[in-house]
Amino acid sequence: MDEKDPLRHFKAQFLFPKIDGKDVIYFCGNSLGLQPRAVNDFLQTEIRAWAERGVEGHFTGDNPWVDARKRSKPLLATLVGAKTEEVVAMGSLTANIHLLLISFYQPSSTRFKIITESDAFPSDRYMLESQVRLNGFDPAEAIVEVKPRSGEHFVRTEDIVSLINAHKDELALIMMSGVQYYTGQWFDMKRIAHAGIQVGAKVGFDLAHAVGNVPLQLHEWEVDFAAWCSYKYLNSGPGNVAGIFVHEKHGRQPQLKRLQGWWGHDEKTRFAMEGPFKAMEGADGWLLSNDNVLGLAAHQASLEIFQAAGIANLRRKSELLTGYLEFLINSLVKDQAIEIITPANPGARGCQLSFLFEDGGREIFDELYQNGIIGDWRNPNVIRLAPVPLYNSFEEVYNFAKLFERILAKRDKG
Repeated sequence: MDEKDPLRHFKAQFLFPKIDGKDVIYFCGNSLGLQPRAVNDFLQTEIRAWAERGVEGHFTGDNPWVDARKRSKPLLATLVGAKTEEVVAMGSLTANIHLLLISFYQPSSTRFKIITESDAFPSDRYMLESQVRLNGFDPAEAIVEVKPRSGEHFVRTEDIVSLINAHKDELALIMMSGVQYYTGQWFDMKRIAHAGIQVGAKVGFDLAHAVGNVPLQLHEWEVDFAAWCSYKYLNSGPGNVAGIFVHEKHGRQPQLKRLQGWWGHDEKTRFAMEGPFKAMEGADGWLLSNDNVLGLAAHQASLEIFQAAGIANLRRKSELLTGYLEFLINSLVKDQAIEIITPANPGARGCQLSFLFEDGGREIFDELYQNGIIGDWRNPNVIRLAPVPLYNSFEEVYNFAKLFERILAKRDKG
């Protein structure tokens, strides 16, 4: 399979960490993606410009900093299925979602409820709770969680749609993950967005685990807004610049409520230093501050790799790679107290598999690490593994499974 893989050469474009001086198998791209080798050159270009031109770097050179974000826009648009003006790289994920909620969570005395998934990432829960309180409502009443059925680990789409319809007269917002961080479930975003539109609610997604992982069509699905980070599957560096999507039907409504900042003001008159605020069209109208030039340089290095590989090609390999990991693990754990809690349907997951252990999961995770496997541990007893198509191989999946088999055999004997 590796010999047939048309994407196999991309692995050499990334730097791999080592454990005790030895190369690792890195299955942790769902937490922090690997560093592209090109990042250093992209950063050095901007560092030299800073050294040689100082403040004039904002307006001179091949990539004037005043427009630094613009290089990434067409590449991001391709990744999330959007028009160029609907996306922009900016800020950080949590701050961006707060900015978007100011605009898109506009509750009334009768329409104030938010539907989200149970066990969402803590930051998402905190954001929704704080936005509800800011608007004078009680989170216990305003936030409605859709949960897996008893004995199941992921949420059925029909249950999401049913809950939307059940609260249709009180529903202001649907705010969910694109891909759930814990189970790896890829929600049916198209169907959820359609159900929200039908009842008059706004629909937004946190794409932290979806962007660069699964193919998206945000414009076509008529999603109102979305946000993502860039340090997981987008391999842009820890805590690096994030991004947003705002559908064009909202991006051309300057009267929309928002928190305003200098960089979101019309760029034609921005440096006149005069008011009143006139929002840029599209997602750029939510910008606050000038661009993070060094962060965008690292981001661009990675985005150009995605452009060369193609998200459709990555998705094809991802389905094969994750399916192979699933096949091998299922063949090993028939008599073990281990369960895959990620959907078995390839269309309902990205490249992550989550393994729930009845007991002893942490000891297994630690032994895997000691033997050169970097995955991710999540309490109370889950190991998450993400075979990333850009830099993981079928041989790595096989070698992991052989090691896992030895660890399980040793545990049985013990």
